[in-house]
Amino acid sequence: MAETLTNSSSAVASREASYAAILLGAIAALTIGGAWFFQLVLGIVPCPLCLEQRYAYYFLIPLAVLIAFAASRGTSRNILVMAFAVAALAAIANALLGVYHSGVEWGFWQGPTDCTGPLLKLDSGSLLDSIKTVKVIRCDEVQWRFLGLSLAGYNVLISLAMAVVALWGARAASR
Repeated sequence: MAETLTNSSSAVASREASYAAILLGAIAALTIGGAWFFQLVLGIVPCPLCLEQRYAYYFLIPLAVLIAFAASRGTSRNILVMAFAVAALAAIANALLGVYHSGVEWGFWQGPTDCTGPLLKLDSGSLLDSIKTVKVIRCDEVQWRFLGLSLAGYNVLISLAMAVVALWGARAASR
């Protein structure tokens, strides 16, 4: 009887961990899909910091698929917990990058020199002509806001939500 309860409890925890991984992957996939929609359909070109914030999503999508697969196959609790912990850390790191980017947009601190600050004026004709054809996407200028938040601000909220889902998955996997 005790073994049946343990197996049943383990199956529920494994199922819950699988659900958490699927939800994590779905959030990441929908978010990156939304970013591509803003870029390719609406013409909002991402700045270098925006592109860096996408790395976590590119990492989390396949990781979530692996976690879901591993959880459905009864992989060791420790491995699942560690995988969810890595996912949570990636999401938290991405949230921090989003906070940094939001701070750059609001002028709280200086951003990277390659995409913020004043542009140099050059005198050389040919160099100036070639620079005129290059469009620099600035990290300190918001291209789109909704309800007072830029896309970097929404990245913070989404990344924190993914961290919560990953922690839920780790908790489920540890039972």
